[in-house]
Amino acid sequence: MKTKPDLRLSTLINISFGFFGVQIAYALQSANISRIFATLGADPHNLSYFWILPPLMGMVVQPLVGYFSDKTWTRMGRRIPYLLFGAAVAVLVMCMLPNSGSFGLTVAAAMTFGLVSLMFLDTSINMAMQPFKMMVGDMVNEKQKTQAFSIQSFLCNAGSLVGYLLPIMFTYIGIKNIAPIGEVPDSVKWAFYVGAAILIACVLYTILKVKEYTPEQMAEFREATKEEDKSIAAETGKSTSNYGLKVFFQVGVVQFFCWAAFMYMWTYTNGTIADTVWNTHDTASAGYQAAGNWVGVLFAIQAVGSMVWALALPKFKNNKIAYALSLIIGGLGFVMVPYCTNQYLLFVPYFLIGAAWAAMLAMPFTLVTNAFEGNPRMGTYLGLFNCTICVPQIVAAALGGVTLKAVNSVQGNMLILAGIFLAVGAVCVFFISEKRKTTKNA
Repeated sequence: MKTKPDLRLSTLINISFGFFGVQIAYALQSANISRIFATLGADPHNLSYFWILPPLMGMVVQPLVGYFSDKTWTRMGRRIPYLLFGAAVAVLVMCMLPNSGSFGLTVAAAMTFGLVSLMFLDTSINMAMQPFKMMVGDMVNEKQKTQAFSIQSFLCNAGSLVGYLLPIMFTYIGIKNIAPIGEVPDSVKWAFYVGAAILIACVLYTILKVKEYTPEQMAEFREATKEEDKSIAAETGKSTSNYGLKVFFQVGVVQFFCWAAFMYMWTYTNGTIADTVWNTHDTASAGYQAAGNWVGVLFAIQAVGSMVWALALPKFKNNKIAYALSLIIGGLGFVMVPYCTNQYLLFVPYFLIGAAWAAMLAMPFTLVTNAFEGNPRMGTYLGLFNCTICVPQIVAAALGGVTLKAVNSVQGNMLILAGIFLAVGAVCVFFISEKRKTTKNA
């Protein structure tokens, strides 16, 4: 019975290469949304509310992409058409969002324009992002899954590195980093323009290099998986039919604490370091905009830490140990941030935070795709699994203003809370079930 073959390293890279470009767009969004809306005039206590929209759109879009792509087949494949459409829309919107304050609109109208642009940007990024995870689930065998998702994590963080550094790079070469009140600086605008160009180039590379398995090949692979499941059930006396859903929800609990933590990082890092390092709360000041650029540098350091840790993850023999240890290291980094009053000293905690991010990008999808191996509705389940990413962000964002008041309106305290969340998530890792393999006699 035919099983999925081992793939060459170059093939594993090609499957995820477009993720590099998609992540540039996501990094630009993550590092600059609070900065953009604060520049437009948003109150710090309301910043978290602007972050509700991205995960809300992801929760709607990604399950739909999974469901419909499971039922799609074209000459291009079944996941790739959705990837191409999402990337094309993202490119258009990336040219619009940073111009929200440049059309002579009132503050309310500019924020509305920005929110609509953000909605379309996050929708398109989600549509472009999900097919990469699905293609790994479709094309990579269980033995190579950790390696494949670690490669995806590495490319993801390489893209993040570029996206985070683009604004400060353009500032360095002389593009203005300050603008009239209510307008976004040119350095941020050009970062989005160049990021859009790289995004479409990388996605086209994957489309040209990757050929998805045909429906007939996928049917053969599913039959082989069914035979393995029967063998496991015969040995253990337990059905494997509900195993995937069990792992789905167990990993989802871990995801809740992890993504809530990172939501607070994205929302409150800018305000925290503007306060602790630049001693300012004035969003129109040069100091606040310098802090905004430095957020990109810090997130780039996080991406470097994540790339380094992504190379280490496949070396661990136990996935749960690797996962939990990564979250503990990242949690320690979060707790350190408010106590670092030197901008360069902040490199240490954000490098540590990178370990948690690497694990969050690789380990949950390794565990869940292995649990659903051979299931014809893999894309649908992975789309629904995205809700374990979106729901905690929505909850954290909705409660952000109230929580900030509860911690004396000190944005740095929100990062300490994020560190506690990661520690709780690390404990929950050990409750995840692991699939038993049959022992075959020689």
